[in-house]
Amino acid sequence: MAAGLSEMASRYDAILCDVWGVLIDGISHFASAAHALKRFRAGGGTVVLVTNASRPNDEVRRQLFGLGLPQDCFDDLVSAGELTLQEIVARKNQACCHLGPPRDDGLFKEANRRLRGALRLVGPEEADYVVCTGLVDEDHETPQDYDDRLATFRRRGIPMLCANPDIVVGVGGRLYWCAGALARRYEEMGGEAVMFGKPHAPIYRAALDRIAALKGKIDKSRVLAIGDGAETDLAGAGGAGLDCLFITQGVHREELYRTDGALDCAALERLIAAAKTKPAALARRVVW
Repeated sequence: MAAGLSEMASRYDAILCDVWGVLIDGISHFASAAHALKRFRAGGGTVVLVTNASRPNDEVRRQLFGLGLPQDCFDDLVSAGELTLQEIVARKNQACCHLGPPRDDGLFKEANRRLRGALRLVGPEEADYVVCTGLVDEDHETPQDYDDRLATFRRRGIPMLCANPDIVVGVGGRLYWCAGALARRYEEMGGEAVMFGKPHAPIYRAALDRIAALKGKIDKSRVLAIGDGAETDLAGAGGAGLDCLFITQGVHREELYRTDGALDCAALERLIAAAKTKPAALARRVVW
């Protein structure tokens, strides 16, 4: 278990850092993690945040700053929502159906702005594709509640663009279902789901491109990914050929720690086996 980021900082020129569970919990930011990233940047390192949030980059920035995250703890960010937005714009001649809560309307407002008012939002029977940003009422619904709607999409053979591949996310200590849970269920029905966030390649390509734009091309061996999700951050880092600092007190904390506070090594090994990637290091949380 690493005592802090300072132990390994000299081995890396850049960090791709997860957001939910590592920097914020949806209610506030983690001051110690922000401080660690600031120290890394002060030493000449570059930090790009990589998040599965289903919102455009600018909207994610506003949310983070609203939670008190210091602006000087990162250089740039890439969200799954931004990549989804780019795909919506690319499908400018197709009609779109939104599956998700009204609070995610910013994604479609921005798409409509970029398309100069040409975005067509329609119902399931008229859509050429569906954009899934999550459950409409995550406080009371489960993925199974969407089987009829997913069956309609599947019957019509339309693809689902998943704006957030996370299965669950922790908000203030509570876990909520995410868009990834619906996308997985759609695939189980035989539907096509197009993923833009972690662990899939597009978001890592975009993040590495941002590093290259900021600092020039950096060898992957000098880039560290930090995250708390085995299926997303750990597996994604492995697929992208990056080292990963795996945070154990994030989304998996309930399964990784016994009631006496000790790390459950068997549970950790199961997560690592499922991710098919070994972390370069472990840490309870991000500190310097």
